[in-house]
Amino acid sequence: MQVTITAVGPDNRGLADPIVHYVTGLGANIHEIQMYDHDSERLFAMFMRIDWPTEVEPVSILRERIMQIGTQKGLTLRVWARDEEDRPPRIAICTTYRSEPAEAVLNAIDDGVIQAEPAVIIGNRDRCQSLAEKHHLDFHNIGDERGNPNNKEMVKLFDSYDVDYVLLARYMRVLPPRICWSFAGGRIINLHHGLLPSYPGFQPYEDAFSHHMLTFGATIHFIIPELDAGNQIIHQNAFTVSPGSSLKEIKRIGETLHEPECLVEGVRRVIAREVELHFHRVVSID
Repeated sequence: MQVTITAVGPDNRGLADPIVHYVTGLGANIHEIQMYDHDSERLFAMFMRIDWPTEVEPVSILRERIMQIGTQKGLTLRVWARDEEDRPPRIAICTTYRSEPAEAVLNAIDDGVIQAEPAVIIGNRDRCQSLAEKHHLDFHNIGDERGNPNNKEMVKLFDSYDVDYVLLARYMRVLPPRICWSFAGGRIINLHHGLLPSYPGFQPYEDAFSHHMLTFGATIHFIIPELDAGNQIIHQNAFTVSPGSSLKEIKRIGETLHEPECLVEGVRRVIAREVELHFHRVVSID
């Protein structure tokens, strides 16, 4: 069974060794391992993707043993296996202002297009609370009066709702590297409202419009610590407008029609296991 293990905590010597020794000692095959040591932050992070022999030890016991190592080493560890539970994967949907992308995903789940279970809606603004109520989901606002998010509270919610995937459905805040590493390996999916890599940042419509572009689009990609990186694209699509179209009309088409459609297809591909993230690159799964 494919299992991912993430570790985040204060940097020190010998943090990875006991984890690697334990899993290999029971016969695990390590497919991927990445480690990050940020000297200025004194932050250690590790991601490991393994083939775990469940006939030797169930994932639940593996998790207990790994958590014990985390306690000894002062690390926050997570052990995740998509196939551990016999249920659809659970998704946490994160929002800010616009509700259309999140609602499109929820409708696609209701229609059976996406075989997943919505677990919770989390926002740094209250704008999408009514959407949560409409779909009988809990809503949590983790932002202050200026929308600055409480990232520690966000992670606590991910854990308490036992989510498999985190969906940033026009969530207009950058996740800190610590969260990206904690849920590394293709567990965080982002909707970027522009065509990557040409138009990153927070105003891709305006940037493309200023370059007199007639083609606009959206990009669905896995999140890694590097902002709007280019090798993690799950799905990308574009729409074309006529010369002279106003920026207001372009954004209306993109935000209300195009972005939601693009996000649904991107999430569907991940949930259907058509693609995964290996070594920071999207790969097709046969």
